Amino acid sequence: NNINFEDIFGGVGGSSGGFGSIFDLFGFGGGSSGQRVERGSDLVQTLNITLEEVATGTSKEISVTHRKLCPTCNGSKAEPNSAVNTCSQCNGSGQVRQVQNTPLGQFATVSECPTCHGEGKVIENKCHDCLGSGLKKITEKITINIPAGVETGTKLRVTGEGDDSVNGGVSGDLYVTINVLKHDLFTRNGQDLYYELPISYVQACLGDQVEVPTIDGKNAKLTIPAGTQTETSFKLRNEGLKHVKWSGVGNLYVKVHVVVPKQLKKKKKDILKDFAHESG
Repeated sequence: NNINFEDIFGGVGGSSGGFGSIFDLFGFGGGSSGQRVERGSDLVQTLNITLEEVATGTSKEISVTHRKLCPTCNGSKAEPNSAVNTCSQCNGSGQVRQVQNTPLGQFATVSECPTCHGEGKVIENKCHDCLGSGLKKITEKITINIPAGVETGTKLRVTGEGDDSVNGGVSGDLYVTINVLKHDLFTRNGQDLYYELPISYVQACLGDQVEVPTIDGKNAKLTIPAGTQTETSFKLRNEGLKHVKWSGVGNLYVKVHVVVPKQLKKKKKDILKDFAHESG
């Protein structure tokens, strides 16, 4: 079917109709006046912590370099007591509007004012401290509270500690990415810990009660039954890590490895030969 745009839009915007009326109807070419209000930039920083700190939770003081409102001009970008004038080209709107006549009607475009670069104002003398940016880099000490149970890749947000906004917008946030350092004794899978324990051939055959280290720095008792095979794993409940979002603690899994001595004295060899003879 043939569709007439005049029939659909009913000549909106006057008798000219056509595409010029369509652009007016949907607000093409329009824009809000005044200075743009933008949120400050977010920052990302990596923080290394130990597995012991994961187990208990901890607080860390870190250095953060962010862009905050210039203390000299307070974000105005102008030298103190310097004149700040309304831009004469855009009359303070920060935007310039251009209208083109086409065979299909008028077509309006809105772009950033080239004189004030969208600021809506012109500064005679820029602030010497921030060079007219309104922001200045400063380094501060910030304390980060790290909950127990966090994992590598966990992001902690510190509200308002990113870059400031010079136009009255909200300050950005600081995101601290956690990196858990490798441990000498334990490996981790979620909230569970894994430890490898070497035992002797005699312990595996006769059984034994041994002590194994735990993440809290204490020792836990583990009973090795007689006849334990190498690579056997034992579970110690609640000796792992806390869950970061709910109550509960992971487990510690102890895998035993039977160690075969590389060298034996004659007496021990004789005893093993007797054992071999008795075993057929």
